Amino acid sequence: MKEYLENYEEVLKAQNSSDQGLSTGEAEKRLAQYGKNKLKEAKKDSILKRFLKELSDPMILILIAAAIISGITAFYQGESFADVIIIIAVVIINAVLGVVQEGKAEAAIAALQEIAAASSKVLRDGKIVTLKSEDLVPGDIVVLEAGDAVPADGRIIESASMKIEEAALTGESVPVNKAAELLSLGGQKDIPLGDRKNMVYMGSTVVYGRGKAVLTGTGMDTEMGKIASALAQAKDEETPLQLKLNQLSKILTVLVLGICAVIFAVGLMRSGFNGSSILNSFMVAVSLAVAAIPEGLAAVVTIVLSIGVTNMSKRNAIIRKLTAVETLGCTQIICSDKTGTLTQNRMTVVDHVADDEKELETAMALCSDSEWDAEANQAIGEPTECALVNDAAKNGLLKPELKAAWPRAGEAPFDSMRKMMSTVHKAADGTIIQYTKGAPDEVLKRCTRAMVNGSAVEMTDEIRASILAANKSMADRALRVLCAAKRNWSSMPESTEPEFLEQDLTYVGLSGMIDPVRPEVKTAIAECREAGIRPIMITGDHKDTAVAIGMELGIITSPDQAITGAQLDDLSDEEFARRITEFSVYARVQPEHKVRIVNGWKARGKITAMTGDGVNDAPSIKSADIGVGMGITGTDVTKNVADMVLADDNFATIVSAVEEGRRIYANIRKAIQFLLASNLAEVLAIFFSTLIGFTILKPVHLLWINLITDCFPALALGMEKSESDIMKQKPRDPKEGIFAGGMGFDVFFQGFIVTVLVMVSYLVGHYVESGVWEFVNSPDGTTMAFLTLSMVEIFHSLNMRSRRGSIFTLKTRNNFLFGAMVVSLILTTAVIEVPFLAAAFEFTPIGLHEYAIALGLAVLIIPIMEVVKAVQRKLGK
Repeated sequence: MKEYLENYEEVLKAQNSSDQGLSTGEAEKRLAQYGKNKLKEAKKDSILKRFLKELSDPMILILIAAAIISGITAFYQGESFADVIIIIAVVIINAVLGVVQEGKAEAAIAALQEIAAASSKVLRDGKIVTLKSEDLVPGDIVVLEAGDAVPADGRIIESASMKIEEAALTGESVPVNKAAELLSLGGQKDIPLGDRKNMVYMGSTVVYGRGKAVLTGTGMDTEMGKIASALAQAKDEETPLQLKLNQLSKILTVLVLGICAVIFAVGLMRSGFNGSSILNSFMVAVSLAVAAIPEGLAAVVTIVLSIGVTNMSKRNAIIRKLTAVETLGCTQIICSDKTGTLTQNRMTVVDHVADDEKELETAMALCSDSEWDAEANQAIGEPTECALVNDAAKNGLLKPELKAAWPRAGEAPFDSMRKMMSTVHKAADGTIIQYTKGAPDEVLKRCTRAMVNGSAVEMTDEIRASILAANKSMADRALRVLCAAKRNWSSMPESTEPEFLEQDLTYVGLSGMIDPVRPEVKTAIAECREAGIRPIMITGDHKDTAVAIGMELGIITSPDQAITGAQLDDLSDEEFARRITEFSVYARVQPEHKVRIVNGWKARGKITAMTGDGVNDAPSIKSADIGVGMGITGTDVTKNVADMVLADDNFATIVSAVEEGRRIYANIRKAIQFLLASNLAEVLAIFFSTLIGFTILKPVHLLWINLITDCFPALALGMEKSESDIMKQKPRDPKEGIFAGGMGFDVFFQGFIVTVLVMVSYLVGHYVESGVWEFVNSPDGTTMAFLTLSMVEIFHSLNMRSRRGSIFTLKTRNNFLFGAMVVSLILTTAVIEVPFLAAAFEFTPIGLHEYAIALGLAVLIIPIMEVVKAVQRKLGK
């Protein structure tokens, strides 16, 4: 059936639906029949494929080669296969952990996508309800407004100046005017997709007006579904930090392989070219490679990021792009809408200025899209319009009764450029009246008359001045003010274009409504100031209202710090760039002003966040370093381009997200420093011992340490709570590298200290065994060095809870880290003390005093680092 060539009544009949929509029971049956309304997703890699992918890592391949060579040698020499078994076991465990971690990261992202899933307004059981778009079925009646994404294909049954952007399907960037009327072929065989003006399609966006459509195709049965197989699948997104770490890993790999080749060659030259020396030299080179590459680095970063964004979602900040996590920690400017973000968006009309308040309330209620819910005994819809409808109802003017007496016959929907909307109503007796409501200064420009003492009189300068004075009086009390006007028609207007309707109006009155400030916002703004972040308020409200709220919240201290959109237009780009730091409140702005404000701050090198909800806010959100969409009042358009969506539309949530972003980045740096310092210590220990001429640790020992005593504490560091001063620090410079802030020195120094402690432990072990202080091959020395290296890294992870602060001043506990410590100590002790494990790892039993010495040396890393951090704090002041 070609629905665009049929009357919509026929389409409703064919879909076995009605203009009241489907019943819930029928919709559930159809959902089972047709499936979810979503496109087929790219096939995910199987568990086996992921496992093999983990094994394809260059370092893992080197380990497998080492295991094969060891196995062949052991077979011919009749030796134990312990080394082979341990290496293969560690490789398999590492690969399994990699697959599990990847699965957890994917699950976290999938959970976020579920939270951020698109929703649509639908008629079910005759009532408008909001459902997930994926639960829609053919026959559903969807209600569309400006900013909505069209959820599926459908036939329009009602259109009020609706325009839809269909570029994703047709390539045509100019929005298409939509109508419910039947189309004719006009001699053509068929009507091209772009000309089907009575149809809506999945993947398109409503940019103006409103309408309703009956769905005719969902999921893969849509036009978008037909081309879904040709659509490019989105690649996994990597953050700048992950890209830098990937580069670092590649550089390390090349360097290490080069060093390994040198060590291998030196070993051969020293020992000769016989089978045993070749194997020994090869195993030393493999030990160095294993020691140098922090295998868990990328996995730790991915896991910490994914857990971090999950935590953010629990605090109502839904991250849509991982890059936002890093950028949040650098935020220097937060540009925020006022209504609903800084205020509660719970409007209540508290004041009127009108010749006839009843006529004012009637005009406001009829010229709005909010509807009356008889069961709840209140209006439902957009908060501002709900306040107007509720206000009328309090005075006995119920919206359903007003609509019955004055049915809507035409309209010019609201848009943020005009700052008003108009509706045309036709009574049963043929009387036609138009009501217009909007921003007082904009509506008054179009008024030529005013209602005074029950009559329409010419608008004089005196009357206009008194209206503006009343407007200012309300605005000074932080009230949001709307103006109503009317126009009588003898017959239906020949056009409903705004330019035609909104002229020669008669002023009716003003309604002032209060929108209380969110109580938590004042604290959040003070926190911003402490954190070196500048809050900026942007609103379409009157300047006096904006100034009153800006001063109440502490965003500004003087009215001179506020500017209107009109005043902004008078400033050249050069002058605005020079004076931008003078302004923190912008009133009566247009969407293009937001883009200009964002670009102005970005030009000064500031990392800028911008909030938005309306369809026209998308350009400014896209321009900002962090675009923030509104989860409650935001349109699909703004949510889709946003980096982060606020589930509660609350400014304080942005500030808590900034704190969480700082925490995540700080913890990732702690984990990176810990892993690199640990691996450097292993490299230096292997390198020095090889140069001196003894084997301090074997590849299997290093593999065990990297798997147990490196990865788990690093992950636990990623769970560390925010340090108490994290929101008292200045924003991080986004251009700084991984090793900024002295981290390069910290890695080298800490790695060197650990190396010294491990070498001393080896020396003591050999002395206890032989009574001689010397560096030669020693089973006791290796066992003690292993114990010290394992435990020094665990104790050092405690130091890394704060890069500069003393661990004895931290007021929080990291139970994950303490758990990792206990497990590592038990496992390390088991490897040394359980006979068959000790034999496999070639350890010798050590006495209690040796055990105590090894642990004592490991604990020394804490006081050493406390002294170093104290010096660093003093030098940093």
